[in-house]
Amino acid sequence: MRIAIIGTALAATLALGACKEDGMQTGAPLAEGARATAMLRTADGADVGRATATEVAGGLRFTIDAMGIAPGTHGAHVHTTGKCDGPDFASAGGHWNPTGMMHGSMNPKGPHEGDMPNLVIGADGKGTIGVTIPGATMAGLLDADGSALVIHAKPDDLMTDPSGNSGGRVACGIFAAS
Repeated sequence: MRIAIIGTALAATLALGACKEDGMQTGAPLAEGARATAMLRTADGADVGRATATEVAGGLRFTIDAMGIAPGTHGAHVHTTGKCDGPDFASAGGHWNPTGMMHGSMNPKGPHEGDMPNLVIGADGKGTIGVTIPGATMAGLLDADGSALVIHAKPDDLMTDPSGNSGGRVACGIFAAS
């Protein structure tokens, strides 16, 4: 019994020690973390999901929940401007890249802060991804001209600058504080 009590006390002490804010790992949730949401729509205005950015320790956590998009693998990126004018969403600008890096997680000179893993859409038309981007800030995401989340027609090769050969833009949403 005494060993169990000591073990429980030790576990509680270790757990409390892990709660110290200065020791938080990148990506750990913040109690008062800011949040932004982008409703994703096609050029004809169809609702195809939502992207959420949440402030976490050391960066931003992005989650995309998509539906009604063609099955397959699609590039997904944060773009520099909070505009989603159809039909091609070119108004969203290039990839969010405040650090001046090359495109892609497989590029030795990359990635852009706006680069994400590919979004895989299943046969049911649904797909979800989540990724933490270290160093990204809510102030940068929601700067004077805002930012947008864009889903592309083809897979991102995660290497070729400037957009991974991910093809046309099929859905777009503008981030707004939520």
